[in-house]
Amino acid sequence: MHVDLDAFYAAVEQRDRPEWRGLPLVVGAEPGKRGVVATCSYEARAFGVHSAMPMAEAVRRLPPETVYVRPAMEHYMRVSRQILTVLDGISPVVEKVSIDEAFVDISGLERLMGPPEVIGRTVKARIREAVGLRASVGIGPNRLIAKLASDAQKPDGLTVVAADQVGSFLDPMPLGVLRGVGAKTAPKLARLGLQTVGDVRRLPLEELRRHLGARAGTQVHLQARGIADDHVDPRRTRKSISKETTFAADVTHGWVLEDSLRWAAQEVGYWARHEGRKGRVVTLKIRFRPFETHTRSQTLKAPTASDVEIFDAAWTLFRFEPWAGRPVRLIGLGISGWDGADAGRQLDLFETAAPEPPRERERLDTTLDAIRDKFGAGRIQRGLPRRSPS
Repeated sequence: MHVDLDAFYAAVEQRDRPEWRGLPLVVGAEPGKRGVVATCSYEARAFGVHSAMPMAEAVRRLPPETVYVRPAMEHYMRVSRQILTVLDGISPVVEKVSIDEAFVDISGLERLMGPPEVIGRTVKARIREAVGLRASVGIGPNRLIAKLASDAQKPDGLTVVAADQVGSFLDPMPLGVLRGVGAKTAPKLARLGLQTVGDVRRLPLEELRRHLGARAGTQVHLQARGIADDHVDPRRTRKSISKETTFAADVTHGWVLEDSLRWAAQEVGYWARHEGRKGRVVTLKIRFRPFETHTRSQTLKAPTASDVEIFDAAWTLFRFEPWAGRPVRLIGLGISGWDGADAGRQLDLFETAAPEPPRERERLDTTLDAIRDKFGAGRIQRGLPRRSPS
């Protein structure tokens, strides 16, 4: 079973502010500033607005009564944890995919709760009772089918696809629903006259592999037949945590870029500590006009969740690239390579252990996190010396 909260951020805002219900509502960047839509209510979607749309385009499409809200991530996380508690009460095997969706293994629950349709309705009702929000639920024989089923009747939908219904369920769908069919693969399939999943399913594997390559062709072939992973793993975690800033106007001042990376490091460090993670790989992302994007990564000697260490690594990556003076459209950083991923790696004979972060720094992180949890983001931040000339 795949459970997906409908327009989650926007739904939480409308739940908490009844006067906003029924109005177009956008969560994301402030109007008039460069940035994108994080999510929007279904009233806003009626005007063609969607996630990742530039905010300027969304404002042009929406009526004057539209409500614009900045994301309140800590609040959304609290609601997400309440929903996860509901799902834990349904099944002992729940895999959280993101803040607003999860996979649930419901095999063997028929004797306790009834057929899949009854289980799906029960989940929806319990979520509505616990947090006052609507969820779309899809049930199928594997992750791919369950995910597509939850999308099939949004919002507030419930779709069950039995094993013998997979072919008829997939056949009319556009090719874009298959993983790996993107900007490069889709035109190749279109040139073959393929438009739907059913078209692909009728094409021999050998021909798909000839046009797409062995790996991609095999992947598309299997998905078109509804063959996918059916394993739900509660221990599966997201691969990285990242934050970025899109500037209202292109930036050339080093101190602005440094401050933006400092903010991103504090956000990433906070969420890493919040989730009990430490990462070994810090990645810098930078974008120039129009969409020239570069990433650079550094592997640390020891995993960390420290704001200071994350920032230092990212800023070092920035300084050692020939980017000085170029107008920057976007800059951000991320952390990955969680502690334990390198378990069993033999150290070099002459490698010295990385020093532990000072206990004072850890205590300061804990104190800042506690203040943020109580009073919200932006109330306090770490003071760090500036490395760029103002």
